[in-house]
Amino acid sequence: MNIQTEPELEELLSRPDDATAHAMASLEGDLLILGAGGKMGPSLARLARRSCERAGIRKRILAVARFTNSSLAAELGAAGIETITCDLLDRESLSRLPDIPNVIFMAARKFGTSGEAHLTWAMNTYLPGLVAERYRNSRIVAFSTGNVYPLRSISQGGAKETTLVDPVGEYAQSALGRERMFEYASAKWDTRVVLLRLNYAVELRYGVLVDVGLSVFERRPINLAMPKVNVIWQGEANAWCLRSFPFCQAPPVVLNITGSETLSVRELALEFGRDFGIEPTFVSETEGVSALLSDASKARGLFGDPKISPHEMISGIANWIKTGGPLLNKPTHFQARDGRF
Repeated sequence: MNIQTEPELEELLSRPDDATAHAMASLEGDLLILGAGGKMGPSLARLARRSCERAGIRKRILAVARFTNSSLAAELGAAGIETITCDLLDRESLSRLPDIPNVIFMAARKFGTSGEAHLTWAMNTYLPGLVAERYRNSRIVAFSTGNVYPLRSISQGGAKETTLVDPVGEYAQSALGRERMFEYASAKWDTRVVLLRLNYAVELRYGVLVDVGLSVFERRPINLAMPKVNVIWQGEANAWCLRSFPFCQAPPVVLNITGSETLSVRELALEFGRDFGIEPTFVSETEGVSALLSDASKARGLFGDPKISPHEMISGIANWIKTGGPLLNKPTHFQARDGRF
């Protein structure tokens, strides 16, 4: 993966394949993306637009966010995406949004929960309830998180969709609340829903692999308390999202979204170290015996295996860091075991 500039990265993240183009061509009606201003939303909106272009179809792609970065709205508009500035927590503003048959829900809050838990619950549970009612007649694909699962011993492997949820901490609890609100809508109004439990999306500017690589590059000791992780290239996570609409149903379908490999944090650090010519150091040589892991076999059965391997991601991220590529400076805090963010 030889990416040198942000425009090249954005092009790769939003480059559609045949399956995603076909999914957009088969989707009846336009697409509304709620909470499109975050880390994944802009590239998802671009992927949807480019998939329509590749399929030779006309479809409105609408991106809704507060757009505190005004340049982002202009960039999306230039790409053929309709943008709507909206505070989704404002009932009147939400009610004025257009009726669209296909909705992706991405709005969420994680970091800062420990200081303002009430705002996290508002964003992650109250807001989904409002959206679920407002768009009860639409198909909804809603992003959730693998944090709703308990930590599992390494020998158990990743949690499946049938694993009993047991969220640790208020962020994870509120994320489960988000799922319950969409389940309520599904039970009350027969709303067709897919819930995507994602962990963790990665690209060159942020993600678990960036966190590990940057620690090695800056010669900071790496914590092995969370010894294993799952990751997936952000572009593939977004493609799986767009391909999920045919599976919307009541009660909701749950899909784990992550890569096929369980990765050792120690081995990740060592691989980055070889790229950088730096010997990694660790907070302690003792590794944790459990981790937050997900098994995405069900989603892979629907969408196929991820095409971009962890090795390719590591190589691309290492080069990006070495050449001073811009970062989002949003650490994932994947090492946290107590659910405090």
